[in-house]
Amino acid sequence: MKHPIVCLLAVAALSAQQGKQTFTGTITDGECPRADHTRMRMGPTDAECVRACIRDHSGSYVLYDGKDIYTLSDQRTPERFAGQKVTVVGALDAKTKTIQVESITAAR
Repeated sequence: MKHPIVCLLAVAALSAQQGKQTFTGTITDGECPRADHTRMRMGPTDAECVRACIRDHSGSYVLYDGKDIYTLSDQRTPERFAGQKVTVVGALDAKTKTIQVESITAAR
């Protein structure tokens, strides 16, 4: 007889893997969610503007894919990719439009 806990863990692991998706877009901030920094322009580059909005306006990093805006669960890793096109792997919570980030890499 199999242990019910082992079976539940296996089902949970499969569900988590099935929920993983790949998203490609630009790391920006909640103040300029469509990656258009002309309004705020808090630095000479988009990357500097993004970082300044996060720092000075308590903003959060988001991913803009050209159509939708997603909040990122990881708010540390995106800093090094500010203003850049990236690939994010993670599970999407469709209700909150939040990606539970597994990884972020520069897009090719």
